[in-house]
Amino acid sequence: MRYHIRKKSAIKIGVAVLALIFILPFLISKLEGSSSESEALMKRMRKRKGVHHDTGIPVKNDVVQNVVENPMEAKDLKPVEPQRKFGPTAVLKPGVLGNFEPKEKPAKSGPGEGGQAVYTSMEEKLRADQSVREYGFNMVNSDKIAMDRAIPDTRLDECKYWQYPEDLPTASVILVFHNEGWSTLVRTVHSVIDTSPPHLLHEVVMVDDFSEKEHLKGKLEEYIKQFNGKVKLYRNKERLGLIGTRTRGAELSTGDVIVFLDAHCECNKNWLVPLLARIKYDRTIMAVPTIDGIDWDNFGYHPVYSTTHHRGIFEWGFLYKESQVPKQELDRRQHNSEPYRAPTHAGGLFAMDRKYFFEMGAYDPGLKIWGGENFELSFKLWQCGGSIEWVPCSRVGHIYRNHMPYGFGKVDVKIPVIQLNYMRVVAVWLDPEFQEYFYTREPGVRGYPIGDVSKQLQFKKEHNCKSFKWFMENVAYEVYEKFPPLPPNKAWGEFKLEGSNKCWDVMGQQVGGGPIGQSYCHHYGGNQLFRLNTKGQIGVGERCIKASGGSTLHLHFCDVQPTGPWSWDENTGVIREQHHDKCVEGMTDGKLLLQRCEPGKASQKWQINEIYTWKR
Repeated sequence: MRYHIRKKSAIKIGVAVLALIFILPFLISKLEGSSSESEALMKRMRKRKGVHHDTGIPVKNDVVQNVVENPMEAKDLKPVEPQRKFGPTAVLKPGVLGNFEPKEKPAKSGPGEGGQAVYTSMEEKLRADQSVREYGFNMVNSDKIAMDRAIPDTRLDECKYWQYPEDLPTASVILVFHNEGWSTLVRTVHSVIDTSPPHLLHEVVMVDDFSEKEHLKGKLEEYIKQFNGKVKLYRNKERLGLIGTRTRGAELSTGDVIVFLDAHCECNKNWLVPLLARIKYDRTIMAVPTIDGIDWDNFGYHPVYSTTHHRGIFEWGFLYKESQVPKQELDRRQHNSEPYRAPTHAGGLFAMDRKYFFEMGAYDPGLKIWGGENFELSFKLWQCGGSIEWVPCSRVGHIYRNHMPYGFGKVDVKIPVIQLNYMRVVAVWLDPEFQEYFYTREPGVRGYPIGDVSKQLQFKKEHNCKSFKWFMENVAYEVYEKFPPLPPNKAWGEFKLEGSNKCWDVMGQQVGGGPIGQSYCHHYGGNQLFRLNTKGQIGVGERCIKASGGSTLHLHFCDVQPTGPWSWDENTGVIREQHHDKCVEGMTDGKLLLQRCEPGKASQKWQINEIYTWKR
């Protein structure tokens, strides 16, 4: 018996030895190959020292860095399917101050402290008015305010008691600017640094979009040296516009998360951590801070909304809107200060995982200058697996300009650039039926060439992105209620008095203002492009025309149920208002009045001529 056991053991040992003889050389060669690969990788890494780890952009330690000649563009970065992994969540502990909650600072006194308004004296008025024309802000008042002024804590009280994960990603805050006023720009930089945990604020990346102002040259370069390399300044060698400059800022950044801010903001207490925490939880989330208002004239700081939550939506001409968050969205959460889903955002202030931003193709490189990029990124995120959340515990003040004080240089486009951008977004991300809603609202741009969108459509196909119908039904469902689909146009264009050169004109009026009238036909659309739809509404832009008091025509908000009293007889030229059974008459003094209908009367004969300004 023992003999048989020893015999079996000997056989097993022999087999094992033979296996080692044959397998050992193979293992050694593999290990050597692996070692060689590791050494080669280390060599490549040493060779790439000082080079950006994703895009190959040289990273210098100088405080002032010029944009490299040929950085890898977002369009050259091959999108890949993002890996979704959920991380730790924040925990609310009522009564226990949050782990990132900053200490209270001593109260300060001075102009604008506490977010108080600052006013202009009579002696300063001329200079103040000039600064508003030049910058869109009252820079005389801004210059009176400290660069590090204190602003009121506008957060919900609950926000003070959130416990966030300790190992949050680092942030690169990107500020792009062109001919920005000195104090509004520098106050933004101070605000970011003063309100962000130093170990989480990787850098502030300032990108100058070819500014001409003298104070933005050497003076700015010297000023930011006080931040010991935390603030980096890059300069475009030609005008790129907001969209292109933001993409460049993202390419030049080296933090885990990119946070875009406009260059005229003031960050509130503990604003950064809640954004980073959401991205730590899910890297496919775009986290959007709640935006407070800063007055362009007196710089008073105030919440835009009081206690209600709002989120970004749109109407069918793609004007950005905000509406109160539907109850079913709020009910997803346990606490009032928790983030909530939003269909879109205003575009200026948001945070994203940097790598995910490029995995999603960044901004469409065919979008020009400014406008529509917020919708492009929003639709792409939602339809292709990401999401957008507004974060109530992150508050950032933003100055809304009195007007846009500068142009965008020479642009070879025959329609407004923003409409061209909208058309690209519509062509890629909207289903055909929804595309018609846009062109019903903006008929004058139909047919204009939008450039090549094949790469964007290929991205959509490769990522199995959902339809726009899915997005509308599951994410942006309140748009149907606030802005119902537009009925088809029966006629649109210039409403021209037959035998004259006078057309209907908005005359610069707003809702609640004076009557619209007639002026000389300029053939550029805009304030002279009206639409009569099959339901009897006359629209211009997002507004509708109604007869107030039965005599004059005024701008009004359009009824949610798209019906109206207007009709046009193409044969007689009469435009009839059925509620009062009167017709529109063009008066010799330029007024438009509802008068008793008199078929054949010359001043009641109207032509409606379609106008495509880009075909002229």
